[in-house]
Amino acid sequence: MNKVRKNVREAALELLETVEKNQSYSNLMLNSYIEKYGFAGPDAGLLTEIAYGTLQRKQTLDFFLAPFLRKKIETWVRILLRLSLYQMVYLDKIPDRAIIFEAVEIAKKRGHQGISGMVNGVLRAMQRKGLPSFKEIEDPIERLSVATSHPRWLVERWLEEYGYKTTKEMCEANLAPPVQTARVNVNKASVEEVVDRLGREGFKIEPSPVIPEAVRSLKGNLARSVCFKEGLITIQDESSMAVAYALDIQKGQHILDCCAAPGGKTTHIAEKLGGTGKVTALDLHPHKIKLIRENAERLGLSQIEAVVMDSREAGQHFEKESFDRILVDAPCSGLGVVRRKPDIKYVKNIKDMKTLQHVQLSILEEMAGLLKPDGIMVFSTCTVDRAENEGTIETFLKQHPGFEPYPLHVPEAMENYVDGYRTQIFPQDFGGDGFFIASVRKKEME
Repeated sequence: MNKVRKNVREAALELLETVEKNQSYSNLMLNSYIEKYGFAGPDAGLLTEIAYGTLQRKQTLDFFLAPFLRKKIETWVRILLRLSLYQMVYLDKIPDRAIIFEAVEIAKKRGHQGISGMVNGVLRAMQRKGLPSFKEIEDPIERLSVATSHPRWLVERWLEEYGYKTTKEMCEANLAPPVQTARVNVNKASVEEVVDRLGREGFKIEPSPVIPEAVRSLKGNLARSVCFKEGLITIQDESSMAVAYALDIQKGQHILDCCAAPGGKTTHIAEKLGGTGKVTALDLHPHKIKLIRENAERLGLSQIEAVVMDSREAGQHFEKESFDRILVDAPCSGLGVVRRKPDIKYVKNIKDMKTLQHVQLSILEEMAGLLKPDGIMVFSTCTVDRAENEGTIETFLKQHPGFEPYPLHVPEAMENYVDGYRTQIFPQDFGGDGFFIASVRKKEME
């Protein structure tokens, strides 16, 4: 079947329109657009850069555009101006004249002559007069919100929780492109062997300074490598890899991962068990369970059992106190992964967080009865929100006197980030996702 021809900027406009109209996640849409229009190599890279960059800096771009727009414009025209301006300001390899020409051509195709004239006029005026300065914004909170393109309510929330310095560093870190990292399946190969093999495949690789079994890719998508196909690596963020360490795994244990998809932590647990014990992985959605099984098969991990199940009903299916370790990688707002999913910062709100905390507590409640005495339960999220993190685990401990904080195990390079039984990792700490991990132990009956 022939692909419909569409150039990169037209595809970027269509993708961003879909994201805005349907509140779809750009990371899910991007691959389907690359496939739909048959983009590869530099074109796929440019589409990713334009779509993600325009989304990441949406508020900033709207601030730059505001003085040059005299009347209300259609959504698609605003998006076209945003993505064109993004290229003019933040990409240095494409000449402005080419960007403006392309924008005018798209406007002619999509609209009437008046619209193409307006697009041309606005972009040329901005080129001629220059951009408004953030210094014009007197309120420091508003200035930080606009300059880093984070909604004001979110900046205010983080300021209250962490202070100005941490908030500013986090907002700025969220604009940086994430480095792809992968976990080496040490049951199949050593880190040195994988670094060498990936290097020979044409990737630019360095060992992780944070996680002993991880590597960072400075050039190339590791999911397309032979090493990935052969089950020598798993794509996973370094912060996420710390979770398996927190479980303090011993050989032969039965471990429950109750919100497991897509299986990064499940497979890491199984690798740490080294061919012994068993991992039971739960998820609500059959297609996600299929993904876990496929990952387990690719990595050669036979001790993973993946089951379609609502973890809040797990007590009806498993014997009481039957697991040595339980991981609750709970549903959360995802505000630690804004770099990978820039749309999150625009679609989440405070009400979402309250609802999510209720879900988190109900899962922990259900898991409490399934853990053996002296067993360890780890609670983790990929958010930086205090209510969802400290708020949830502190509430659980208050409501369950049979549990106590347990010293958090992490790789040596991460020990400075640990506060007793928990850690809050920020995107600016070592370039990983924002992540929270806490460890509690079920007391033995006296």
